[in-house]
Amino acid sequence: MTYLPGTHLVATIKPAGAALINDYGAFREKINQLIRQFSLNKLGEVYHNFQPAGFTAVICLSESHISIHTWPEHSLANLDIYLSNYQRSNDNTVVSIFEEILQLFDASVLHQQCICR
Repeated sequence: MTYLPGTHLVATIKPAGAALINDYGAFREKINQLIRQFSLNKLGEVYHNFQPAGFTAVICLSESHISIHTWPEHSLANLDIYLSNYQRSNDNTVVSIFEEILQLFDASVLHQQCICR
């Protein structure tokens, strides 16, 4: 069996407004739609809203994971998306998911790093 490295994208983004990073509702809906769209396999998930605002989420996939932690008080969110290429190439999927999240939050990228691993 040949090992094919996957793409691991980590980023800090700045949403145009803080409303969508106050609670996980819109993000959860979008991630579930993306999981279906890209035929990913969800194994489990944890979502948590903080008081007075902000959320964290980790979605465990058979392909690996997607996670986010928001900081509404700083208008920031940290993303972590890693998909392996075990059964198919998911490199473009990582990029597409990231772009969809940027669009959801109408966000700009402050820092981004892609690691092939």
